[in-house]
Amino acid sequence: MLISLKNAVKKYGSGEALVYALNHAELTLNEGEICVVLGPSGSGKSTLLNMLGGLDTLDEGELMVAGRMVTGLSQEQRTDYRKEDVGFVFQFYNLIPDLTVEENIEVVADISDRPLSLEEVLRALDIEKYRRRFPRELSGGQQQRVAIARAMIKNPRLLLCDELTGALDTKSSGQVLQFVEKMNRQFGTTVVIITHNEAIAGMADRIIRLKDGQICENRGNEWKIPAAKLVL
Repeated sequence: MLISLKNAVKKYGSGEALVYALNHAELTLNEGEICVVLGPSGSGKSTLLNMLGGLDTLDEGELMVAGRMVTGLSQEQRTDYRKEDVGFVFQFYNLIPDLTVEENIEVVADISDRPLSLEEVLRALDIEKYRRRFPRELSGGQQQRVAIARAMIKNPRLLLCDELTGALDTKSSGQVLQFVEKMNRQFGTTVVIITHNEAIAGMADRIIRLKDGQICENRGNEWKIPAAKLVL
């Protein structure tokens, strides 16, 4: 087991304006799984991702990741946790415009204690031919592959993807999901994908559904299909 989340509460406001973003949520994930998290807007998906990634802290409950008790870590310790164990891929690529593809990836490799080989990551994501290009010279799908490479170069235990296909067309979305699947297979990285797109659940080992801050479904996917065969 890689992740254990117990009795997790995150709330905002007070009195009549009190909102539970997470309402005593419980979750376990196994190492090496691809997990797809679904739910309507406001269900708690992004809050869950922020907690798993150490970007925010719980009001109640506990979170353990890879044997490390994340609950109660100081801000500096949470920074170390993100540096050592977590990679992030967001809907918008957030690449540094004045750096080449290679330089955007190396920025993260330089701060990692155990980075993967740059050449290996470039090959795995099929972006070797773009290594000297700038982000503005790439398509959206190509930029997202660079963003995945940047997250993967530090060899994280956990890759968190927040609507990673939300800004892409259908063809590019399919290609990006295939590369995420490849990262999972090749490097054994546990992947959590937050999405509104129900079709993406087809590639998951585990499907999680949230509603009103609670996990209302957590099941293994008996009918997993390859990302290349998803109908998006």
